[in-house]
Parts: sequence; C-alpha cells; structure tokens
Amino acid sequence: MNLKIDKSWENCLETEFEKPYFKDFMTFVKHEYKNHECFPPELEIFNAFNYCDFNDVKVVIIGQDPYHDVGQANGLCFSVNDGVKHPPSLVNIFKELETDLGIPYPKSGNLMPWTKQGVLLLNATLTVRAHQAGSHQKQGWETFTDAIIKTISKEKQDVVFLLWGGFAKKKIKLIDTNKHIVLESGHPSPLSANRGYWFGNKHFSKTNFQLELVGQNPIDWALK
Repeated sequence: MNLKIDKSWENCLETEFEKPYFKDFMTFVKHEYKNHECFPPELEIFNAFNYCDFNDVKVVIIGQDPYHDVGQANGLCFSVNDGVKHPPSLVNIFKELETDLGIPYPKSGNLMPWTKQGVLLLNATLTVRAHQAGSHQKQGWETFTDAIIKTISKEKQDVVFLLWGGFAKKKIKLIDTNKHIVLESGHPSPLSANRGYWFGNKHFSKTNFQLELVGQNPIDWALK
C-alpha cells in the first residue's frame, strides 16, 4: 500500500507517525483495502494534505467521513470527482455560496481549487468501506486528525476554522480560540439545513472578511 503525504505535513507530524496507535490503525487500513472495496482510492487518501501545503493553510473545514458510494470520494471532505452527482450536503453548500456571494451554482463538485488557496478539507476519518458509512471510525483516524488540528492550532496563527454540525463543533476543544477564528453553524445536510441551521450562515463571506482583517488574500470560492 502506497501512502505518501506531502513533505510539509510529514515534517510537522513526524512524531505522530512513530506512535504505536498510528502503526496499528495503518495495519487495519491496509487490511481493509486488501480485502474489501474501500474509498477513496489508495493514492487519494491523503489528498487533503497533498493539495494543501501546511505552510499555506489559512482555512480548515472539518467533515466526518468520506462518501461511501463508488466514484464519489476523492480525499477532500464534502468534495466529489468531476462528473459525479452532487450529494445533498454539497448541494446545500453550493446553494449557500449562491446566496452569500452570488456565485453561480457550479457544474463540478470537485473542491480541489479551494485547497490550492489554503483551504484544508479535512475529514476526521479518511477512509471507509464501500457502502458502509462510518465503517472505519474509531480505529485510529480520529486520533490522527485530532493531532493535525492541534498542530495547526499550535504552529499557526489566524486560521479560520469552519465547524459545521455537532460532530465538527466538538473539535473546538482542540483549537486555541485566542489565536484563531472559529465559525460554527448547523451541518449542510438536508436534515439540518431544512430546520434552519445551515442556510444564511454566510460563512464564506465571513471567512474572507476575517482573512482580509489579518492581511491574507480572500478565498475565491467560485468553481466551474
């Protein structure tokens, strides 16, 4: 199994890779990929890091689990590959972008252009067995991704963290809110959004406002 992570992340997470829990759950992941259909593809498991250099991170969006149907997951939370039908949560993300910033609804659900601008699209669990939501939870991924959030909080300044839904909101305990900006709202899933907990949060314009306050370039949230 070929798992490569960008050098900038490898350097700041070096001690994490040596911990027993990491080696144990990577054995689990390798076994799963060998014996079952799993997503995303092996080479895309660390896409969130390989497309967004640690030094460039200025926004973090936290998801929970990769999409578990064929062809959807590409290693970035909420993102799907080009040509794939947009899942309901992503539909609502794009609807909020439309009303917040007037950005036309895009054809592609691939959020890779955001990562190139310093948006880390981080799922708490980075792999999943096909058609079995949550099947790789509580195996070690969450310990690893929590360490990533803590490392960003410790080593960086003025990062905007977007915490959508109850699961993501629990991550606030890992973030130094004296150094960083945290924006919270309901989850973009239909269940939450239709109850009024998502639409109107204006997180995209608020993020850009916060970035500009500290002299950072705003994110161009538009997609094709």
